[in-house]
Amino acid sequence: MNKKFRRVLLGATSVLALTLVLAGCGKSAKSTTTVKVGIVGNDDEKIWKPIAKDVKKDGIDLKIVSFSDYTQPNQALNDKQIDINAFQHYYFLDQWNKAHKTDLTSVGKTVVAPLGLFSKKVKQPGDFKKGDQIVIPNDATNEGRALNLLKNAGLIKVDNAKLPTPKDITSNPKNLKITPVAADQTPRSLDSATAAVVNNTYAVDAKLDIKKAVYAEKIDKNVKPYINIIVARKADKNKKAIKTIVKDYQTKRNAKVIDKQFKGTSVPAWNLNVNK
Repeated sequence: MNKKFRRVLLGATSVLALTLVLAGCGKSAKSTTTVKVGIVGNDDEKIWKPIAKDVKKDGIDLKIVSFSDYTQPNQALNDKQIDINAFQHYYFLDQWNKAHKTDLTSVGKTVVAPLGLFSKKVKQPGDFKKGDQIVIPNDATNEGRALNLLKNAGLIKVDNAKLPTPKDITSNPKNLKITPVAADQTPRSLDSATAAVVNNTYAVDAKLDIKKAVYAEKIDKNVKPYINIIVARKADKNKKAIKTIVKDYQTKRNAKVIDKQFKGTSVPAWNLNVNK
């Protein structure tokens, strides 16, 4: 073999090898899909950060967007500023869709977070005195849920409405002053009011222990409408990336993270039996 032909052959072989390497890299490379998840408050970040790390292997760049209150994440989702959110229960979503004529939809269960009646002044429902003030969240679904909690605690009676309002109170023997405020303000009201019904998100932020609540919601069939969910736009509900994120959320690993982080204030709900 002459030297000139050998050089040509070696050159061709090098080009072929480089082509094969590049082709191999092309096959192994994954495109990245960015998904933005909206949450309320900061504590849920401790749940979502491990999920964001885990789904990277599936080519998903999961970005966490934190909002300050419950009025924002659904609007942001509908406006396509985020891709999914995880902060609300079924009732809240139903009421939002009706009020705003949207078609946001559940794509998976997350947790159920028992609502608590907290106080710095009383320890049990029987300790309330006439005229005491109880603060409750003012958005329609959580207001109704709070009133049902006060009913179950034996403090008031309401009619059979699923989501009662203060106007639906039929009996208030101690003439309690029930004051609706923005949900994120309920923990702060504990310095002035006798008690407050506080959602889990804000209870955890304020370091309120559900085990020390004056009264807490029971996890039974009545809590089914209040199971929290991951929500997406209806048109996106079957997207592979969203399904992958839901699947990664609903794992034994994440259930352990939830139990450790929230110490019973949030209970994994995807395998929860609440039919009794």
